[in-house]
Amino acid sequence: MDILYQMPPIGLEDMKEVRLMNRVDQKYMASADILEELLTRIADGYYVQHIEGNPLAPYKTLYFDTADLAMYTMHHNKKLNRQKLRVRTYRSTNTTFFEIKNKDNKKKTRKVRIPIDPSLFDSVLDVAEVVQFVNENTAYPVATLHECLENRFERITLVDKGMSERITIDRGISFHNRATGIDSDISRLLVIEVKHEVGAPTSDIERALHDLHVLPRRMSKYCIGTALTDPTAKYNRFKQKLLFIDKIHKT
Repeated sequence: MDILYQMPPIGLEDMKEVRLMNRVDQKYMASADILEELLTRIADGYYVQHIEGNPLAPYKTLYFDTADLAMYTMHHNKKLNRQKLRVRTYRSTNTTFFEIKNKDNKKKTRKVRIPIDPSLFDSVLDVAEVVQFVNENTAYPVATLHECLENRFERITLVDKGMSERITIDRGISFHNRATGIDSDISRLLVIEVKHEVGAPTSDIERALHDLHVLPRRMSKYCIGTALTDPTAKYNRFKQKLLFIDKIHKT
């Protein structure tokens, strides 16, 4: 995509200057058809992160849950204190982390993680450090956890020139459920997340999304992927999102 190479690049080290201490996150779902138009509208106001000259960073993630999908079900049932457990490989930098995402009753999200040898991606629950990490940070014994959902996507990361707003745009999303063997491809969907300080004025990308008729819409890749690939999973709460995704893929 030419527009990504026309935008000024920024490296990983410079990205560390973006410190959002009291941030608000807003997610959007949109058709991939708008991506080039969106980037063209905001190109003058943002840097695009490059890793080894590439603005597209591939990600691979594997989520863990109990046999009865306790963590998925807590999210579906709107429980405020909940967790997600995953191992993620950032293939552009060949780094892998085991991560625990915590959401509390104030809707604040906190992520803790430990580095893992990339070769251990498919056996991470056998790693002593991971077992200890899980035992110390969750209520789920490792023996109750199973490999559930694998997903892959490419991420574009942007930062505004004032270094006060960070945007991720995920595209080419696909799922493989290791428990059911079912695959799902939602590669025509974009998942956009905008992060900036609480109280910040409306930004260029928020205005551009509004003008392109893209409304805020929350989306958990783990939950949507599970709903699409596990026939036993409850999905009533996600029905409208699933219909929206289906519509994008039929147009």
